[in-house]
Amino acid sequence: MLFGRLVGSWAVTSTRFDEGGATGSAEGEWHFAWVLGGRGVQDVLFSSGPTGDDHSAALRCYDPAIDAWHVTWMHPAAGEFVHMKARSEEERIVLEGLDVRNGRPCRSFFDAITAGAFVWRGQALAEDGTTWAVRREITARRTRG
Repeated sequence: MLFGRLVGSWAVTSTRFDEGGATGSAEGEWHFAWVLGGRGVQDVLFSSGPTGDDHSAALRCYDPAIDAWHVTWMHPAAGEFVHMKARSEEERIVLEGLDVRNGRPCRSFFDAITAGAFVWRGQALAEDGTTWAVRREITARRTRG
């Protein structure tokens, strides 16, 4: 049930960051659903408004052999494709992987998960190879269970 507790619909506020700080935010929706006969969770994230191309999707499937979830995330309009593994770490979900476009490690976290809200943060590794920086933060509020 690592991702099962997210199944449903969420209203989100997404904020992007670059080296100088916040670069903009958008409202949107994030929908999670069971797929593949209950063996996976698929989600679709999109922003509301006129942009039309700011949407992404992920497929998340549990692998008992490694006690982790395989996650493939894609944002085709931006040419972004990421493969990660996800595990529970105390009260949060930790995803670590590789951005296949640039070959750099990436990671993200689902934090402060409750029945009605969560925060997701995506981080990128800087060119120095040691510094992690938040590149996107999404706050979510459940709209349907």
